[in-house]
This record gives sequence, structure tokens and C-alpha cells, in this order.
Amino acid sequence: MVKKSATVKDISPHKFVVSYAEHLKKQGKIILPKWVDIVKTATAKELPPSNPDWFYVHCAAVARAVYLRPGVGVQGLRKRYGCVKNGGYAPYHHDVASRAVQRKCLQELERIGVLGSEDKAKNPHSGRFVTPEGQRDMDLIAQSIQLRKI
Repeated sequence: MVKKSATVKDISPHKFVVSYAEHLKKQGKIILPKWVDIVKTATAKELPPSNPDWFYVHCAAVARAVYLRPGVGVQGLRKRYGCVKNGGYAPYHHDVASRAVQRKCLQELERIGVLGSEDKAKNPHSGRFVTPEGQRDMDLIAQSIQLRKI
């Protein structure tokens, strides 16, 4: 029996993020920041990302994270995309990711209509959520991946 409908939860995360990043790049709606080629993604990193399309990939990963866990904000994404900090002889500890990168991804996804945010007057601690249009696009990408797999 062939399952025709698929959601983001049914697809491999890697395949979805790569496909959605290609979709975002083809759309051409995301405006890349000026610093995209020189910025590090965390203070614990030594070099910037080597993939020239890393911002699209990161935006796709952020969109997937918000899809799976609505209400997440910049601080939650910093924890999620953080890495291990090299302490030399000292013990290794977790270090959070760059605040600017997470915030810019959320702002761009919100600007193109994939994500939305609640009114801060109602709930000051609310984060972002996926809009119906964003969910439709993400589920269509997931369905196309599901059909290619069969």
C-alpha cells in the first residue's frame, strides 16, 4: 500500500532540509545578509561555514525546527544549533550558537510568510509558529520526497 500524503515528520531530516533549502533558493525571496560569507555560526567555531549556500540550509533547518516545536524562539534555537567548545585542558562544555544568525533566519522566514509570531501584548514569552502557507509548502516538499523514494 502506497502512502500518498506525507508530512515533515515522516521524512528524513537531512533529505527534507536539503530539498527545502533548494526550494528557498529557487524562490529567490530570502535576502542574504551582507555578513553571510564572513560570519561564524558560533563563538566556539574557528571558521565560517564552507558551503556557499549555508544560509539557505540553516533557514530550512530552522523552519523544520519550528514546525516540529512551535513556540520556539531565538534562545531555544541557539541551544539547539550550539556546539562543543574546546577548552584546551579544561573540560569541554556546550556553547550556544550565534544570536544574530538565528534571529536573521527567523526574520527572513517570517518576512516571506513561512513563519509567524504572536502578538507580544498577548503573550510576551511567545515564540514563532509555522503559518498555514508555510506548512503547506513544507508538506508539499515532504510529499515530493516521499514520492521520489517509492
